[in-house]
This record gives sequence, structure tokens and C-alpha cells, in this order.
Amino acid sequence: RDVLDDLDRTYIDVEVEVEFKRGPYNGTRSLDTKRFRVVGVRDEDADDYHLYVTNLSREEFFPADLAQIYRCRWEVELLFRELKTQYDLDEFDTSNEHVVKILLYAALLSLLVSRDLLDLVTEQADDELVFPPERWAATFRSHAQLILHELGEHLGYSPPPLLERLIEDA
Repeated sequence: RDVLDDLDRTYIDVEVEVEFKRGPYNGTRSLDTKRFRVVGVRDEDADDYHLYVTNLSREEFFPADLAQIYRCRWEVELLFRELKTQYDLDEFDTSNEHVVKILLYAALLSLLVSRDLLDLVTEQADDELVFPPERWAATFRSHAQLILHELGEHLGYSPPPLLERLIEDA
């Protein structure tokens, strides 16, 4: 990082040697070194570099490819974080395989519906409005019952009257 301000190139692609302490073994921690490839891709808008530490070879992966791979990987991380925080994917209260699959599919379907609705809202909203995905997911979740009700009415589904359902369920 110390030399980045002095550089003005599109890509940086260097090999570095990192020294680190290994985990304790028999009460001692030994030092070790490992070589990594550090790739930097210049972000002109931010006037800075996005840096990636990798063990992927130069011959197989160009800096622009690595940036795209890590960008996609970050999107996957955000997707799983959303599934865990908004759709409780990490809190199954069962070990029944079939129930877990049902809950997993329900979370994924909810996510798909949420994203499709976000696309529709984005099309209809003013161009300057931005909808951060995590905030949108929380908004979608808090309105899910109303959305299902509206969708049911639109599709002509009419649930039985509430009193009848309460008597039947009790």
C-alpha cells in the first residue's frame, strides 16, 4: 500500500512474500513464510486500486479476470448474508432433511420474488433513487404478508373467512 499513491497504471501484478506466525504446537509458535500474488486493478472513479491477494497463476488469470471473479464472489457473499439475515437461512429449528429442504426452497423463492419486485420498483421509481439490496430485503420482508394478500386478490384467490378458519383450526 505504501507505493500505491506513486503509481499510475491500470494494473499491478506482483509477487509478495508474507511472514506469519503459525498456530501453537507443543506450546511454541513458529514463524513461516508464504508467497502470494497481489493484483491491483485501478478504479478511476475512486482514484484508487482494488487489491486482491491470490494464489491463482498469472498464466491462467489476467488482472481484469481476477477482478471480475472477486466481484462475483463478493456478490455471492452478499447473497448468502441476505439469505441468513432476512430469510433466517441459518436458524433452522429442525434436523429433518425434508423440512430443511422446504425451508431452503422457501427462502430461495422469497429471494427471487424479492429481487423481481425490486426490479419492478426500480423501473417505476425516479432514476436518482437507489435501493440498497439489504434495505430492500428488510422492506420486502416487513411487507410480505401484505404482498401475498394483494397477490392473492389479484389472482382471484379468496381465503375462507377468518372466523371459519379459526373454528376449523381450533
